Amino acid sequence: MAANATSVLSDGTIRRLIAEGAIKVDPWDDGMVQPASVDLRLGHSFRVFHNHRASAIDLKDPPRNLTEQVTITDDEPFLIHPGEFVLGRTLEWVELPDDVVARIEGKSSIGRLGLIVHATAGFVDPGWKGTLTLEITNLTRIPIKLWANLPIAQLSFMTLDRAAERPYGHPELGSHYHGQLEATESRYEGGPAKTA
Repeated sequence: MAANATSVLSDGTIRRLIAEGAIKVDPWDDGMVQPASVDLRLGHSFRVFHNHRASAIDLKDPPRNLTEQVTITDDEPFLIHPGEFVLGRTLEWVELPDDVVARIEGKSSIGRLGLIVHATAGFVDPGWKGTLTLEITNLTRIPIKLWANLPIAQLSFMTLDRAAERPYGHPELGSHYHGQLEATESRYEGGPAKTA
C-alpha cells in the first residue's frame, strides 16, 4: 500500500482501505468512522480476576487461571465496581496488513465518566488478526453499567515506512494472542528474553 511513512490515516483513506480489503473491521459500520479513527463497540465477553487465587502476581513466574470468563447478552449489563479492573473485548474483529499499525484509545466521553478502556496495551502490530482485548478500569466511586454493542473505544491507523519483515503471527515470534476471539487473560511468560 502506498502512503507516506508513518502517516495517521484519514477517514477517506480508512474507508478506501476497508473497501479494498487491506484493513478489515468486521462487522463494519461506515457510521462509526471519525475524522482519523474508527469507533469500536464493546463485545459480550469479560474476564474477571479471582483475587483469592494468588497472594501476589510474580512477573518471573506469572500464575495461570487468575480470571474466569463472564458472558452477557444484549439485554443485560456488566457491572464494573469502583476501582475494579476487568478484561473485555471489542465486538469487531480487526485485521491489519503488514505495513499498517493501529492504536486503540478510549473515547473522551467515556473517559469523562471515569471509565478507562486500556491500561497499557494500546498498540496493535502489523499483521494482527482478532478481536482486541480491552483493559477496563472504573476510576469512580460508583458502579458503571457496561452494555455490549455500545461504542467504547476508537482505533486509529498509521502506515509504516515499509512492510514489517516479521508481522504479528509470524512463526518466529510466538505471538500469544493472534486470532483471539474472546477477552484473553495474560499469557506473559516472564524472563528477560521474552516479549508479550
